[in-house]
This record gives sequence, structure tokens and C-alpha cells, in this order.
Amino acid sequence: MSSRTLRITLIVLAVIGIGIASYLTYVHYAGIKPACTAGESCTKVQTSIYSKLAGVPVALMGLIGYVLILGSLLAPEREASRLATAVLTLGGFGFSAYLTYRELFSIHAVCEWCASSAGILTIMMCLSVWRFLRGERPPAATYAAPAQQSAGTEATAPLGATPS
Repeated sequence: MSSRTLRITLIVLAVIGIGIASYLTYVHYAGIKPACTAGESCTKVQTSIYSKLAGVPVALMGLIGYVLILGSLLAPEREASRLATAVLTLGGFGFSAYLTYRELFSIHAVCEWCASSAGILTIMMCLSVWRFLRGERPPAATYAAPAQQSAGTEATAPLGATPS
């Protein structure tokens, strides 16, 4: 996968995550029931004691996290921005894994919106860590020059330069 394709894929996933987190944040502040095909599971999760951390809705934390991830992806392509994306997605993945654990073993209900966000963060974490570890790929032309020289071809001087 090219660097550009990888970055675009991560941007699309971040935008989808922003959509999910925005919806859940709206549901929280509007005091309405979330659309859910699993009966009352989403409502049970959204109103549980685990739906807030220090009084802040976890949906809002997710929204802020996705916006930060998107910002790191829109920043100029550098090692620091790739590291920021990897760190943010690792943190989001870890927090999401904790919340999924709470859904399964404390609340005994699974919110499909939350599970979708967890799936997105899992994919984003894998892709962003891979993107960081592989670093920048030099253009293909840089690979051709050493291969030609080792094959016995003589390197040519730039135009206007005299050969030594």
C-alpha cells in the first residue's frame, strides 16, 4: 500500500469516527435514546456509570480524540506527525479496549455504535503503527541508480560538467 493510500485510508476512517462520536455526543447532551438494533443495549451503555469519566462523557472524549487524530493526519508528512498519529491511535485503542471490557463484563450490554468505533480504532491503530514503523519510502528512482552502477555501467556527469 502506498504512503498516500495509507494516509487517505486513515483520514477516511477518522472522519467516520468523528461522525460516530459526534452522534453519540449529540445523543448524550440531547438526552435522547440512540438508534440501536440491539434493543436497549445502546441506551444501557450510554447511561451507565462508565459513560462518563470525571464528569466528561466518553463520547465527547472520543470526538476530541478523533479530531486530534485527523489533525495529525492532515499535518505535513513527517516522522513527528506519523508518531503523533500512532500515539493517538494507540491511546484511543487502549481506552476503547477498556470500555469494551466494561461493556462485556460490567454493563452486560454492547452498544453497536461503541463497537463500531472500537473496530475503527483497532484498524487505525494497526495502520498508523505500520505507517510509523515503515517510515518514509524514498522514490523508486533512488533504487535504480545503485543497481545501474553495480551492473558495470558508467555514471555520467551532469550537463555542462567535465568528466574527471
